[in-house]
Amino acid sequence: MLFEIRWLGRGGQGVVLVNQILGISSLKEGKSVQAFPEFGPERSGAPVRGYTRISDSYIDDHSPIYNPDFVIVIDPTLVLTPDAYAGLKEEGVAIVNSAKSPDEIRKIGNLGGRKLFVVNARDISDKIFKTDRPIYNTAMLGALIKALGFPKFESVQSALADRFGGTLLESNVAAVKAGFDEVKSA
Repeated sequence: MLFEIRWLGRGGQGVVLVNQILGISSLKEGKSVQAFPEFGPERSGAPVRGYTRISDSYIDDHSPIYNPDFVIVIDPTLVLTPDAYAGLKEEGVAIVNSAKSPDEIRKIGNLGGRKLFVVNARDISDKIFKTDRPIYNTAMLGALIKALGFPKFESVQSALADRFGGTLLESNVAAVKAGFDEVKSA
């Protein structure tokens, strides 16, 4: 089965990194993977998209993902932007970082009957990272692996350990776990 995922956030929020971590985690489980970014001006705060394809077999499509199975909106200011969900398949899933009500998100995002998962990654970031700059990406990864059903937590932890060490690794692993535990289906 092929899964196509589109990440949406802003420069500096770790869209590219979390896309890579998901890809590496899936590779560790024997999947074929593509993970690539798309951005305009390379500056902090500019819109950034990341794309991930995961399959049990070889992937020969190298185009951007226009009709994703999953849309993950990392930046809470983009959650209520209707075009954030453009092209999401009818049976697709939206995973958003928000403290807003799922009904409000569903209505403005024109999500209809699509599955919607909501997690307050800001709250998770504040509790775990304790920085002035919120870190949403790994909490959103936890929400995605709960909705998607893979990769395994151990594979994600291993991929994070390939990138980080010490307290930064511990904090990111804790954020993935919190995102997994706190995401709510709506």
